[in-house]
Amino acid sequence: MEASGVGYNLAISLNAYTAIQGQERVKLYVTEVIREDAHLLYGFASKHERALFEQLVTVSGIGGQTARMVLSAFTPAELIGVIQNEDVRALKSVKGIGPKAAARICVDLRDKLDVIGADVASSAGMGGSNSSVVTTQAAEEATQALVMLGFQAAAVRKVVTGILKDRPAAAVEEIIKLGLKAL
Repeated sequence: MEASGVGYNLAISLNAYTAIQGQERVKLYVTEVIREDAHLLYGFASKHERALFEQLVTVSGIGGQTARMVLSAFTPAELIGVIQNEDVRALKSVKGIGPKAAARICVDLRDKLDVIGADVASSAGMGGSNSSVVTTQAAEEATQALVMLGFQAAAVRKVVTGILKDRPAAAVEEIIKLGLKAL
């Protein structure tokens, strides 16, 4: 990335890459991680994603690269839901996250994400309506079915999220059919 004539090397998540792909001018939120052997820059498409990254790296055993992998696998709203629901299985599907690390993320961040979660929900236009609960259940069932068919969990979640953006009232069967075509 170039800013004011200076080039910077930023590590970004897949979500950030998708958000900026094809654009000539972009705005990224950056955080710097200083280690004994390196100064690293991580870029994010939103303040919410950056805040989640900063919370993830506070968890013992979770470094910048692992936090970036988690943010590549989930959108900020999905990650908050996974942590609040203590969905260890979903976190374990991320490369570099084992059962102990997944449980530690849920325990350590469960209470810290209330403010971020409220901001993400309000900015995404999510309410506590029954339709969002039904959509979440349909998405979860379709995701599980596609993963059982052998597709990677992170790819499946991205495809299912895209399908639900286009067709929020889609039934599980329809999501699976469209997911199979997309994968």
